[in-house]
Amino acid sequence: MSKRELHLVPETASDPLHFHSALRRVAAGVSIVTAGRGDDITGVTIASLISLSVAPPRLMINLGRQSSAFPLIARDGWFGINILGSDQLALADRFGTPYLSGRQKFDDVRWSRGAAGVPLLQHAQAAIACEVDEIIERYAHAIIVGRPESVELAPKLSSLLYWNEQYVEVDRNADLDLLAEVSVPPAHVR
Repeated sequence: MSKRELHLVPETASDPLHFHSALRRVAAGVSIVTAGRGDDITGVTIASLISLSVAPPRLMINLGRQSSAFPLIARDGWFGINILGSDQLALADRFGTPYLSGRQKFDDVRWSRGAAGVPLLQHAQAAIACEVDEIIERYAHAIIVGRPESVELAPKLSSLLYWNEQYVEVDRNADLDLLAEVSVPPAHVR
């Protein structure tokens, strides 16, 4: 067996643990979804942000319908996406904890109001205020399609990723040599 060959362990896709193990192998960017208006605000950490379309600009998130953010998004028709940088692990933990709720998650966190009053986190890699385009409820989750109304970008390039049930920090400046070693040119360049 060459180093490139995989040894696959056959299991059925209906086995929840095996299916979950397969999905853990996908590295995903970490974001915080913010929602609400006035003092009725909340946020949750996600790793399910997807670029759906560039023209027209649309993005998609997946939230549990039991999430604190879902009813506020459904009620107000707006949400924020705050893409986290490599130095924002504490924010990911804060908005992912079940021990804080609603407005408490924003205590001692710098944020401002975006379009339609949706909270946006300052110093995020990108903060995007989105109007809801569509909500598709399936099983215990909701797929939410958003129409970006404003985008704020940070000058520093870094990412906080979630992979194999752990956070991975990638900082373009600090990790540039390492990234160059593992970079693969896009298919159209080969």
